Amino acid sequence: MSATTATPWPPGDLTAIGRAEELRLASLRPDGTLRPYVTIWVVRAGDDLFVRSARGAGNGWFAGAVRSGAGRIRAGGLERDVAFTRPSDDVHAAIDAAYHAKYDRYGEAVVGSVVGAQAGAVTLRLLPRSEGEGLA
Repeated sequence: MSATTATPWPPGDLTAIGRAEELRLASLRPDGTLRPYVTIWVVRAGDDLFVRSARGAGNGWFAGAVRSGAGRIRAGGLERDVAFTRPSDDVHAAIDAAYHAKYDRYGEAVVGSVVGAQAGAVTLRLLPRSEGEGLA
């Protein structure tokens, strides 16, 4: 994954994406094109946005995002270029709480796939990227 410095989300983007029920995510291929978009859940914890793979580290979208470190998201009426980074371990409890608060209505069997001790290994933090960082 690329080492991208943290750039804060503009407040309007953070709110719009964080409130979105779902997020569409495409990671960057080695040739600079985007892989197909997948629809996943997104949560906001503090001033950051996070996604988790419900099907583990081998899930295609997750593996592609880890390999490339960059991609594009669509959510809340916005489309933004992003970097994918691993969050620090100290935020996982807040991320779990955000998933519970936002998605518990779908039931424990569904939410249980993206919370708990195993979820830390399949969590990515989304960081905004500027136009000059690799995507057209």
